[in-house]
This record gives sequence, C-alpha cells and structure tokens, in this order.
Amino acid sequence: MKVTESGSGVLFCAIVFLAMAGICKGQAGENDIWNRSTLTNGFWGLNNELTNEGIELGFGITSIYQVNVRGGSGTGARRGRHSGSYDLELSVDLHKLLGFETGGIYMLVEGGWPDAEGIDAASVGSYFGVNADAIGNDAMLVKELYYQGPLFGDSFTIMLGKIDFTGVFDASAYADDECTQFLNAAFVDNPTIPFPDYSLGIVLNWDITDSLYLAGGVADAQADGRETGFRTAFYDEDYFFYALETGITPKLNSTNGLMPGAYRVGMWVDGQDKGRFSNSRNYRDDTGVYVSCDQMVYKENNSPDDSQGLGIFGRFGYANSDLNPVGNFWSIGLQYEGLLYGRDNDILGIGFAQGIFSDYAGANDGADYTENHENALEVYYNAQVAPWLSLSPGIQYISNTGGDETVKDAVVLGLRAQMIF
Repeated sequence: MKVTESGSGVLFCAIVFLAMAGICKGQAGENDIWNRSTLTNGFWGLNNELTNEGIELGFGITSIYQVNVRGGSGTGARRGRHSGSYDLELSVDLHKLLGFETGGIYMLVEGGWPDAEGIDAASVGSYFGVNADAIGNDAMLVKELYYQGPLFGDSFTIMLGKIDFTGVFDASAYADDECTQFLNAAFVDNPTIPFPDYSLGIVLNWDITDSLYLAGGVADAQADGRETGFRTAFYDEDYFFYALETGITPKLNSTNGLMPGAYRVGMWVDGQDKGRFSNSRNYRDDTGVYVSCDQMVYKENNSPDDSQGLGIFGRFGYANSDLNPVGNFWSIGLQYEGLLYGRDNDILGIGFAQGIFSDYAGANDGADYTENHENALEVYYNAQVAPWLSLSPGIQYISNTGGDETVKDAVVLGLRAQMIF
C-alpha cells in the first residue's frame, strides 16, 4: 500500500509521541507532574476542598488529527483533519452538600471545533463515520443535567432530566467511549438504534439481584442537544423514544480472580413519523431490538483492583429496513490492557463492524445503495504518558464505503490526544 506524504507525517508523529511516552515515564520519578492524576493537580487543590462539600469537578480536552491516505472520496482535502472537543463535568452529592438522605446531580457541559465534523464529508464518505468525537463548532453547551438517586428502596434507581440515552442503553465496557477507546462511530453506538440527541427524559433501573437488572426509559425523540429540551418536549409533537433493556452481569472465576462481564438485550420504539422507503407513506412507532455483550476472558494479576488482561465484546442490532437505512448491524472486537511489559495502563483495541443496508432505501429518490453493506476495521493503541495525558495512534480500513460501488475502500490514519485538567 502506498502511503501519501500526509499519511507518513501522521505515522511519524505517532512514533515520536510514543517515544515521548517512554521518556516521560522514565523521568516520572524526577518530575512530580507526571505522577499527578490531573495536570493542574485538581485545579491547584480546589477539588480537595470541593470534594469535602460533596462536589466533584473535572475538565478534559480531546484533540484528534485524521487523514485519509487511500481511497474514499479523496485524499487531498484538508477540511476537518484536525478536530476536538472539550468537556466540563460536575457531580454533586446532595447528602454531603445539602443534607439530603441520598441522591446526586450530574452536569456535562461540552463544546468542540471546527465547523467541519471530521473528514467524512470531504475525504471518506463513510456511512458510520470515522470520528465519533467530531461534533462541530459548538460553544460550551449543557448537554446533560439530571438527578439520579434511589426510589422505593435501594434496588430502584431513577434518572430524571436532560440525559444521554447512549450512555444508559446498549452500553459496552470496551466499545463505548470515543475519547479513550474506538474512534469509529460503529464501535461507540449501535447505528440501528435512532437514539435521540441529549434530551429530556426519565430512566428507571431495577436491580433485581446482584447480577440481574431491568431498565426502562422515555425521552423526547425530537430533542436538539443545543437547547434545554422544553420546546420540543412540551410544545412540539408528542414524539417520544422508548427503550427497555434487561441484562446479567456475571463475574467468571479464574486463577487470578473474578472476571467481570455484561450481557444485555433490549428493544426500542421511536414514536416519530417516518416515511416508508417502499411507498413513501408515513409510519409511526418504528421498533427494533439489540444485543450487546462484553466479557473479560483473561486476567493477568490476582489483585481485585487490577484490570490488566483481555476482554472481548460484541453487538447486534435489527431495525425495520423499510424505515431505516441500516436494517442489520453487528460488531465484534477485543481489548487488551497492559499487553506490553512495563506499560500496564496502555490499551490495545481491535474491532470489526458491518452494517447491512436496506434494499428499500432510496427506492423513491434514486439514492439507493449500490453495495449491500459497509465494513469498518479499526485498530488503536492508547498509550498513557501520564495519568492525565494519553496518546492514541490508530488506523481504520473502511470497505464498501458509504454503500457506493464508485467509492474505493478507504484507509484512515489518526492520532488522538486526551488531557485531563
């Protein structure tokens, strides 16, 4: 495979940064900054004072550089190569702060850059999206703000407010976070599920036993994450998104201790009007099902707090192919933490995903997919330079890009940096 000059530059930067990681680790004993959990040491001690009052504050920045070095829509466009996001998190323990018996409040404020949401539109043309963190040029917006606490005893929990449903349903221990794990959107959320944007909603969770749960939620299906949510939830059409999930969370025995896992199955209903691809007639209450599982299968050490070892994951989703562009989806992959000697906190991830396009999509507008499916293969290595800094070089191979037979398979190289302040 011939790599362009820009692709070589990304690889060179990845090598340099990984070398710096080793150097910095070697100097950790000489400079306390490399041992801190955050760059500012908890905002110069402020967090220690806040924690005593029940308040936890965190600020992080994720910066990403990606380039398409072969195939796709083109390799020459520079638009969207550098993107990033920043987030401010606030957690409040209502017992410590106000003397309430239990419960807490969580708030996420997020922003990003630039206007171009990554390189997909200009260079790749992927249906999934090769950069799930590319949110566009947003100011600091309140994306989540909700109350969470017990209800009717300790076995029931309620979440109420502006919620990110992707963080509650169809979760995964190894493929759920674009800031630290996979970047391709196919490994962050199931593309067959029409999750609403950050929206007003309610979630109830019932821990039936220590390893069996049932969760259900309702959210505004028309929400715009840039708004409070009241306009669409109370003054627009009565379109709501419903989700129901049950799962088991077993811990398998091994010679080095228990290995956690989770096996989830769920269904969803989207109450919005949708036009059928086959005849353009509107249809309401679109319904689908999904499965998500992850399991640690090898544990390196016998310390219960040590997570080094091998874990595997898988997802499946089904949606009505007359209403959704992707009717079937599946993904598999693995994660190994501490694979290299002396790099206990580094993570290697490998994943493969496939989305099968609807035969009906585009039947009335001439925009039907000429390929049956799109595949995504991603490999990343998350190197921890310091507890507050990680660098992740990665490569993605996208075949049947965008379901368009005229677009060549794409190879995307990238480098991600994350800093916790």
